[in-house]
Amino acid sequence: MNFALSDEQRFLREAAQGTLSRFKTIEAARGALEDGPAALPDLWPVAVDAGWPGLLIGEAHGGAGLGVFESLLVAEECGRVLASVPLLGLWPASAVLDAAGDGGALAAVAAGELRPAYVPARPPGDLDPGWTVEPRAGTRRAEAPRASVDGDEVELEGSACFVPDAPGAGLLVVVGESQDGRPVAAALAADAPGVSIEAVMRYDATRSLGHVSLASARGRRLAVPPGVLADAWYLAHALIAAESLGAAETCLELSVAYVKQRFTFGRAIGSYQAIKHELTEVLRQLENARGLQYYAGWAGSDRRAEFPLAASAARAVAGHALDFAARSMINVHGGIGATWEHDAPLFFRRAQLSRRLLGGTEDATDRLAERSLAEVA
Repeated sequence: MNFALSDEQRFLREAAQGTLSRFKTIEAARGALEDGPAALPDLWPVAVDAGWPGLLIGEAHGGAGLGVFESLLVAEECGRVLASVPLLGLWPASAVLDAAGDGGALAAVAAGELRPAYVPARPPGDLDPGWTVEPRAGTRRAEAPRASVDGDEVELEGSACFVPDAPGAGLLVVVGESQDGRPVAAALAADAPGVSIEAVMRYDATRSLGHVSLASARGRRLAVPPGVLADAWYLAHALIAAESLGAAETCLELSVAYVKQRFTFGRAIGSYQAIKHELTEVLRQLENARGLQYYAGWAGSDRRAEFPLAASAARAVAGHALDFAARSMINVHGGIGATWEHDAPLFFRRAQLSRRLLGGTEDATDRLAERSLAEVA
């Protein structure tokens, strides 16, 4: 098996690097801690020009018709510079819309005229028998919005908290649960009657989140099988893993550059064994995460049955790698690394939110154990 990137994939990654390099996204992330999201650059027009909204949409609807692997490469570059591009909400939503063949919405999404957001629900597992969503507080998961199907329409009642990229979205792709426990997907306008979106900020100012409330909100039904809705959840996990991998790479690069130029007692601190071992461990975890990201990208396009396992493994390992890399960057930078004037706390904040969002690395680890034990049984 050839694990090297194709020429097209390398070009896509390099193009994403070049696009994002025009903006001082890390400096903007620091400013957003004091001035709020208004300090962040609006990267949606940039994403539209790069064709990212239509990356997972078929060519028949104006999209690029690419796969999960390519989306992970772009997400990695966004994570590398803490870019606030609303892709975590966009791509799972567009994947569901594409599977449903919702032509009108797909064409508008691919053209960048309409930005959808995925309102996620966690698929059932051995720990939770039903579809669940993130709670507003606490650790116990909440029930997914209740869905009542009326022909081609769906009426939704309930809420979902900490929904990525919900503020500012024009279309919500909601996963609800019917009375018989079956998942139901619906697309409804973000400004439809009964829909309320409350913007929230937790830990990482570059991550747009919102609490979505649905009070007898009506939308059109998206006729997709449950497997598509489960895949959307795992796609979101794989995207968070890719972002975490990119951020961890930046942590390592900045740490290595610093330990080469910082001297104590006439020696670069990078020559000390404790520093060497710590940064080597960061590299080891990064390489493990990269292999699992490639596995998730391949499985997402070519081996769908393995995608839940691959995405969960990538999420768990990449989340731990970023957490370790961010802590290591603070450590090797010493006193300056713990100050708000330095970039290290920005990556630490990203690590803490990323490992908690959408079920967190805990959910990914549970899924990994569930799938592994099922195969053994």
